[in-house]
Amino acid sequence: MDLLNTLVEKGLRRELPSREEALAVLATSDDELLDVVAAAGKVRRQWFGRRVKLNYLVNLKSGLCPEDCSYCSQRLGSTAGILKYTWLKPDEASQAAAAGVAGGAKRVCLVASGRGPTDRDVDRVGKTIEAIKEQNEGVEVCACLGLLSDGQAERLREAGADAYNHNLNTSEGTYGEITTTHTYQDRVDTVQKAHAAGLSACSGLIAGMGESDEDLVDVVYALRDLDSDSVPVNFLIPFEGTPLAKEWNLTPQRCLRILAMVRFVCPDVEVRIAGGREVHLRSMQPLALNIANSIFLGDYLTSEGQAGQADLDMIADAGFEIEGAGTTTLPKHRADALAAAGAAGGCGSSASAGCGSQAETGAGCGSHAEAGGGCGPCGGHATQAEAPETEPAEVPGARTDLVAVRRRGAGTELAPNA
Repeated sequence: MDLLNTLVEKGLRRELPSREEALAVLATSDDELLDVVAAAGKVRRQWFGRRVKLNYLVNLKSGLCPEDCSYCSQRLGSTAGILKYTWLKPDEASQAAAAGVAGGAKRVCLVASGRGPTDRDVDRVGKTIEAIKEQNEGVEVCACLGLLSDGQAERLREAGADAYNHNLNTSEGTYGEITTTHTYQDRVDTVQKAHAAGLSACSGLIAGMGESDEDLVDVVYALRDLDSDSVPVNFLIPFEGTPLAKEWNLTPQRCLRILAMVRFVCPDVEVRIAGGREVHLRSMQPLALNIANSIFLGDYLTSEGQAGQADLDMIADAGFEIEGAGTTTLPKHRADALAAAGAAGGCGSSASAGCGSQAETGAGCGSHAEAGGGCGPCGGHATQAEAPETEPAEVPGARTDLVAVRRRGAGTELAPNA
């Protein structure tokens, strides 16, 4: 179809599609779905070949966040029966990270709940980054700690962080309906602080919260304007005990269209399938690899993913290969621009350039939804059994049996799923 041919041509040139074209992707029929996937796949292969980057989450601190993000299992007032514990020690976090690296993960994402880190928290995370890098040569580390104060991004970079993750989550126009304890602009400001410090900016969205097609397009265009190197696409996991527990709005086909739209708008960035892929893509996960070039391995922050080995088997069976530590993820033009920005001590120039074009020239609780629903502090390592597991409410057509609270890995005595 003419639309898809146009989008492929634009994607190969890193040219921004029109909003009407992006909306048209979301409006395609099921009969056209394989054509949409194939078209997005051409753009994906142009910039990333058949490589799949593996990322591994370590939840440094879990539960009882003071923010009120409606999607989050760790939010203020959540009754979800999740793990609750305070900060992992650097050696504990490093041990957890090593399991993911052993499973093939190239990047470790360190996440901590709460509105944002204190300076003491930044020091603590800095020591954790150093411990992880000492024991895992060549691993990338991305921090996700919430809203950053002035100077904190620079300190994280000095400690060895490669990237900072803070999702926009939804459009500016509807953000106030999802969260009231911080603003959309707070999140934008944090992404810009990370970028200006020379950290690779990682920022994405959550689909399935009742948003419109226009909202989805709005947030993806905003991410392009922020020049995110990585765009995690989360699919809401409706945890019982949160305000969005009954929001089962996604089908596998809808998820594939959303991923394709993101790929067309941001053709040369790392598009990551994040939280909720097992719940919503289900048996169509291998098709999504034709669009996205990055996934999380194993479990998320507060929910369980499929077995790590199942992820590896899926990638191999679909004809893709794991991206090795010696391979640069981003296309050369973006990697060169990021390196130049880092060498100069900060990026600061590309907030309006867009994730498909600029690189030629050289609040809250962070992104915790990319782990299946979470942000928030507190508790203790021995408290994981305090809250009983809760069964999701029955919703017609929803696969509630796929929602499982994480009970292993970081913060527990059980081996991680990696």
